[in-house]
Amino acid sequence: MLILLMLPFLLSGCLENPVGPLYTASESLPRYDQPAFQQYVDETREWIEKNRYFLTTARETELAVNTPFELRPSQETRPGRGILLVHGLGDSPGYFKDVAEVLVREGFLVRAMLLPGHGTRPADLMLPSVEDWKNAVAHQVALLSEEVDEVWLGGFSTGANLVTAYALQSEEVGGLLLFSPGFVPRQKRIALASVANLFIDWVDVDEPANNYMRYEALSANAVDLYYKTTQEVRSLLRWKGFDKPALVVMSRDDSIIDPYGVLDIFEKRFSHKGSRFVWYGPSPGTSDARVISRPTRLPEQRISSFSHLCVLFSPGHPYYGQNGTIIMLDNGQHLSVSGPAREDLWYSAYGYTEPDKFHARLTWNPYFDELVSEVRSLVNRR
Repeated sequence: MLILLMLPFLLSGCLENPVGPLYTASESLPRYDQPAFQQYVDETREWIEKNRYFLTTARETELAVNTPFELRPSQETRPGRGILLVHGLGDSPGYFKDVAEVLVREGFLVRAMLLPGHGTRPADLMLPSVEDWKNAVAHQVALLSEEVDEVWLGGFSTGANLVTAYALQSEEVGGLLLFSPGFVPRQKRIALASVANLFIDWVDVDEPANNYMRYEALSANAVDLYYKTTQEVRSLLRWKGFDKPALVVMSRDDSIIDPYGVLDIFEKRFSHKGSRFVWYGPSPGTSDARVISRPTRLPEQRISSFSHLCVLFSPGHPYYGQNGTIIMLDNGQHLSVSGPAREDLWYSAYGYTEPDKFHARLTWNPYFDELVSEVRSLVNRR
């Protein structure tokens, strides 16, 4: 019976292990328990430089986006507030550059960490346990709390699960910023990830790998780790809600996360009256006045829907922005050798199709200026 249940999952994965440096793990994970954040940054960067399989000739750029970073407010006195930002599965600290610049202008000491197994090659996500991730987050929160009076946490996708779980077990967290939080996966068969991990090494391999801000291959262990974070955060939310300010940002057309499941959790378990849920898409029909909806069919910008990752990036982002370096043509539809010209592309969430249109992934947020206002409003609410 078990193997019958596993069959769809197994068939969706890579039954033959890929070969090459991307799929060969490093000898070990780096330390994450350094006594000072700058030491953590320096040693992590050194480890990445030694172990990363570089995808381009722009080595310094690849190092920069994958290395933890800190932004300090301009005043020389002790910052009153700090925020730790935690990226998603397969992603990098560089995902937070646009948001970090907003937060440092609001007086936050901003730090973005690197989850163990990231920053180098996809095979390194075979090495960590979920305890490694939780312990790394807890250690960085402890370091930040030594330098500020109030700690906030922010996370994208899997990172949002980790920071929310931490906040529910700590009274010291002053608020949360959650971008496409991965509380409820769309694919229910992901519950079989721990069993699949016994049989297969890889569930997704995209070739050629050309995105230096994230992994384009996914190991079974990585999926298992993500699923364990969903289990823990939902269990904690059932036990205890979050009664401090929180901003949740979500696309209705997110191809990875169940947006209505996340909205239901927000309405029931995030009780602070100043919290906000920014819903990209047609109104979800809720009576909760804290929910703000914004239309996502924007034909004048050739946008049909919003993706999982687009919420974090400004249109001017040099890599993921409107005129950025990378275009994600692998978007769940038939791909020609080169795809259409940029000026003929439409943009959407993964898997969206429409006759006579070719949709690339939407990788920037057309409402980023409005998001900046929403972030400012929340963090300055007392």
